[in-house]
Amino acid sequence: MPILLGVIPFGMIYGALAVSAGLTASASLAMSSVVFAGSAQFITAQLIAQAAPWFVVILTAAIVNLRHMLYSASLAPYVQHLPMRWKAGLAYLLTDEAYAMAITRFHQPDRGGAFGHWYFLGAGLTLWATWQLSTLAGVMAGALVPPAWSLDFALPLTFIAIVVPALKDRPAIATALVAGVMSVLAFDMLLKLSIVAATLCGIVAGLLAEAVNGWAHAKRKTQDARPNDP
Repeated sequence: MPILLGVIPFGMIYGALAVSAGLTASASLAMSSVVFAGSAQFITAQLIAQAAPWFVVILTAAIVNLRHMLYSASLAPYVQHLPMRWKAGLAYLLTDEAYAMAITRFHQPDRGGAFGHWYFLGAGLTLWATWQLSTLAGVMAGALVPPAWSLDFALPLTFIAIVVPALKDRPAIATALVAGVMSVLAFDMLLKLSIVAATLCGIVAGLLAEAVNGWAHAKRKTQDARPNDP
């Protein structure tokens, strides 16, 4: 229930933003049903509003959703025994929230067991239904909002609320800073590629910061292991 309470306003904001970006009500709802990925839907709506080329929209959404590959790899050992129809269905329902619920359940030997995938399915379907209904509510509310009430500000505010609590270490902070600076510097890039450039630069910065942290940790460990000089 706490997760659903967080999903509802997020879906409503997406629905309202999609309408204000120029998408029809049916297209806005279809994106929630077909794509079913909040972050990608927000960015896609923004790029469509900016008249970005279709391949830029697809590339950006794909990059944003690369994290789902990591989620899938993490869950694979727990669902590898399932038939393909199960895997395909669970893959479609895989979101940030569904992953958090499923992996927590699978890590509990006394509760995950051989039927943990049913819990995954239940969590995924509940989140899916909530997302569709909240999108519908946002689309209906967005259609009533005058164009002068620009809702563009809701997008950065939403992502700030998501990102800031995750900035708990140097790699995360480096990723956010580099991506933010790059998005400003590359704002005037052709074909609206600033988001793609900022995303790639942020990923590289985070990986480099992680590598530096690992190297520093290994160095300290080596120094601590050395015997003291007589």
